[in-house]
Amino acid sequence: MKQFVITSSAGKRLIAKALASNPAILSVLKKGTLVIIAGTTNGYIAQEVLKSIGAKGFSRNHFFRGVILPPSKTVTSEGRLADESKFPGDVVITNGVWQKGKTINDVLDTLKEGDVILKGANALDLRRKQAAVLIGHPKAGTIALALQAVAGRRVKLIIPVGLEKRVDNDLYALAEKLNSPKASGYRLLPFPGQVFTEIEAIKQLTGADAEMVAAGGVCGAEGSCLLAVTGTEEQEKLAEELWVSVASEPPFDEL
Repeated sequence: MKQFVITSSAGKRLIAKALASNPAILSVLKKGTLVIIAGTTNGYIAQEVLKSIGAKGFSRNHFFRGVILPPSKTVTSEGRLADESKFPGDVVITNGVWQKGKTINDVLDTLKEGDVILKGANALDLRRKQAAVLIGHPKAGTIALALQAVAGRRVKLIIPVGLEKRVDNDLYALAEKLNSPKASGYRLLPFPGQVFTEIEAIKQLTGADAEMVAAGGVCGAEGSCLLAVTGTEEQEKLAEELWVSVASEPPFDEL
């Protein structure tokens, strides 16, 4: 067994590396439409996927709609930046070609079974492998759009989400509390999909099993997770090489 400290940014890069080589993603890049809905983790995924098809010109800057920031930085009541003029759109790739500037709204009605949507989350129930997203928009934002295709036309939904977003309580109980007419602030919406964390990323890329055994840190390691990885000698070696490739990922600061 080997142990690795995964920072929040390293976790995002790890998830991105795995999803760029995920069978469902590789298949839809050949035929179909992949929608990577803007978000901080999905920005790393977009980088890796676009690099794999030779597309250039993507930046993670402003690749999100809502974002949680420290008290020293301000956002609107919906969690959005006051100036969204630099928002680049989602990443939409059809038959291996990047449709620059398009959003999920532009392709929503054309999505069909076999297509794939990637949508991040803000809360993770690790035991049940369920996720939920904070809602600031009065019409429930992009998850409301995605669910039209997912529930209406069986489009596959993958939920890339870092382990630092884990919560203890049942997501539906939390949603009932936050969505109460007497509550204020964000709402919460649990939604169906394939949850994909650093644990799934390690399993896919190395074959080894990983579990979170501790968390936290300082001096840039805030939000880190300590993962215990077990497998064959070869699998553990692969996991160590994988960790080395992401361990020095700098903190996210691209607003």
